[in-house]
Amino acid sequence: MKKLLFLALLLAAALPTFAQSSYNFQRRSLFEVLPIHSNDIVFLGNSITDGCEWAELFDNPRIKNRGISADRTGWMLERLDPIVKGQPKKLFLLIGTNDLAAGIAPQTVVDNIRRILERFRTESPRTKLYVQSIFPVNGVDAGGKTRKHWSKGAEIIETNKLLQELCRELDIPYLDIYSVLVDERGLLDKRYTNDGLHLTGEGYLVWKKAIEQYVKLSLIHISEPTRLR
Repeated sequence: MKKLLFLALLLAAALPTFAQSSYNFQRRSLFEVLPIHSNDIVFLGNSITDGCEWAELFDNPRIKNRGISADRTGWMLERLDPIVKGQPKKLFLLIGTNDLAAGIAPQTVVDNIRRILERFRTESPRTKLYVQSIFPVNGVDAGGKTRKHWSKGAEIIETNKLLQELCRELDIPYLDIYSVLVDERGLLDKRYTNDGLHLTGEGYLVWKKAIEQYVKLSLIHISEPTRLR
């Protein structure tokens, strides 16, 4: 019985590691050898960021994709070194929906995001930081493997409110992309998704339009949350 209990504790302790897929490891190992430069613009996030060809979308080879599918805030904290050391010009952060789907509390998500932002502010102070809202989800109009995310609509709204407060406190631009993707029912607009979570090409074009001015401007100061409609 004691052996079984010991094995159970070992498995429980290892779950966060096991949850990170081979794809996660492959992407992390790639990002460790690909350089980031001081004139680069970095998009950092999970599968929603991972799924876009950012350099092509903005016709800018200095834009680097550092998204990893299924990533969470805690795992992201473990892979910041190569990005921080590169001292990028700008960083666009989008993270949190997978945390919420895994049952992690909104305040914990935001606490981890604070740690990510403070790491850059301390070690790469010239990097212009932008925090993007977590996107809406839609479990009504789409089917697939994203069911755990669909029940988290209320938690997404709560987390975004906490993110706004965090950005106001740290004087970091908060980009409210949630509002340009949501429909009248409070769901991710079915025009922009085929699984209720990830974006189609049209969805990425909407996202691009919402943030284009911040990607292009060399400096912008925003002290209050910014609606992008």
